[in-house]
Amino acid sequence: MLVASSGGHLAHLLWMRPWWQHHERLWVSFDTLDATERLREESVVWAHHPTNRHPLNLARNAALAWRTVGRWRPDLVVSTGAGVALPFLAAGRARGAGTVFIEVYDRIARPSLTGRLVSPWVDEVVLQWDRQHEHYPHGTVLGPLR
Repeated sequence: MLVASSGGHLAHLLWMRPWWQHHERLWVSFDTLDATERLREESVVWAHHPTNRHPLNLARNAALAWRTVGRWRPDLVVSTGAGVALPFLAAGRARGAGTVFIEVYDRIARPSLTGRLVSPWVDEVVLQWDRQHEHYPHGTVLGPLR
């Protein structure tokens, strides 16, 4: 399961095509013009948005995540963030899936809110810059995903 807000977060996961293209997958993103176009040939579940400071959509996405992860039973939930990441990573972990959070490449000076929330309990935090290690000492630096 590949989970990302639309825009740059989705672009990060799309750049990883060489890794995910040979695997069965389900995407979770927002029903926005860029996401619908980029994911038009993929299996997608559309999450509720906006998520910034929107507790109702957080609750809706938590329920959606629980149902979706329960129905699809993914082996792995991977996310680059943002607001949609938390409920899907949490539901994946609760249902026994592996969980991976990839911190976005432009978060060097400070970690993202999503990263701060999920890094203590996801199975793996993937970093793109050595400098990100100061915020995620247990993260794995793989380099830029471009």
